[in-house]
Amino acid sequence: MNVEVRHLRALAAIGDEGTITGAAAVLHISQPALSRTLEQLESRVGVRLVHRTTRALSLTDAGQRLYERAHLILRQLDDALTETARGVRPLRVGFAWAALGDRTVPVLRTWRQAHPDTPIEVHRPDDPEAALRRGEIDAALLRGAPAPGAGLEVRPLYREGRLAALPEGDPLARRAAVRLADLAERSVVLCATAATTAGLWPEAGRPTTFEVANVDEWLTVIATGEAVGVTAAATEHSHPHPGVRYVSLADAPPVTVLIAWPRLPTHPATHMFLRHLRIVAGAEDLEP
Repeated sequence: MNVEVRHLRALAAIGDEGTITGAAAVLHISQPALSRTLEQLESRVGVRLVHRTTRALSLTDAGQRLYERAHLILRQLDDALTETARGVRPLRVGFAWAALGDRTVPVLRTWRQAHPDTPIEVHRPDDPEAALRRGEIDAALLRGAPAPGAGLEVRPLYREGRLAALPEGDPLARRAAVRLADLAERSVVLCATAATTAGLWPEAGRPTTFEVANVDEWLTVIATGEAVGVTAAATEHSHPHPGVRYVSLADAPPVTVLIAWPRLPTHPATHMFLRHLRIVAGAEDLEP
């Protein structure tokens, strides 16, 4: 098809920026030049990649698939060039919410001691699964199974309990434990990365819910008394807050902590890290 690196960089920039104007600025080329490059790419692959109107631009389904692959290819190319010049790069591990809680530091510290020539970089992308597909990270800690067909290998590590996150001073915050029914009359704030869904409650007894974008907004909403939250146990260690008290949630099912990585690993130390993680984090014998 004679697709060139510049074509992939053009599509990646368009998908990232959402406009031809923004993508052209990022690539330091003119808008007409970027439009011609996109047209060349569409001609060479034989499908429409971008829907364009006078008001909006969006990727087609084919464009979205190639966009993610383009990011992966470009990242692998950049990594290969960097490793040629400087040696093996760090292993990039991502998570969206609370990493491994109080197991995080022991895992990273013992890895550093055992593998001083292969450092780990820790990242917190909004969507670790997408970051894996784009090659931005090499492995991800998840608290929800990735979408089928994502091209990822997934292994369960261990289960952890759930906690209620309550405003300091709330009457429920004085208890040693609460139940889901205790929260059903409250507003519950949800966050996609917090391992919480309205499905924890029976349909007939679900609380009023609303969603926020990230952990900082989630904590602020709870601390100000606007809502309560439900989350994985690791949150208490990773995200303490002076206005939030975490209380055991007695009747909520546990959360399974997962490790995911690309089916074709993007770093030579990936499998070595997986073995290390399972040993030091105390992985349980769980079914995938």
